[in-house]
Amino acid sequence: MQDPDSVERIRRQGLTPDHASALSGTLSLLSEPTRLRILYALDQVDEVCVSDLAVALEVGEDAVSYALRLLRTAGLVRSRKDGRTVRYRLAEDFPEPLLHHCWLQLVSLSSATREE
Repeated sequence: MQDPDSVERIRRQGLTPDHASALSGTLSLLSEPTRLRILYALDQVDEVCVSDLAVALEVGEDAVSYALRLLRTAGLVRSRKDGRTVRYRLAEDFPEPLLHHCWLQLVSLSSATREE
C-alpha cells in the first residue's frame, strides 16, 4: 500500500539524479585514504607545499601531487604559487563547521566498525 504523502515528500526533498551523481563523485574522492588524509592535514594548517605534506603523511610526493590535483579539480583545494613553490589550502568555501563535525563522526564510526 502506497503512502502518497511519503512519496510526495521524497520527490520534493530527495536528491535529484544530478545532485546524487555530484555527491557520489565527491564521496568517491574522499574514499581514498591519501586524499582523505590530505584534506584532514589541510584542515590543520593554513597552507602547505607538496613536499611538506609528503613528509608529514609519509607518502611519496608523486602520490601527494596526484591527490592534490584531483582535489583541486573537484574544487575542494586551492593552490597559490610562492616563487617556485606551490602551496595548497582548503577551498575558501569548504564548509568548515561541517568538515570538523564530519571528521569526528567518521573517525568515531570507523572505530566502532573495527571494534565489532
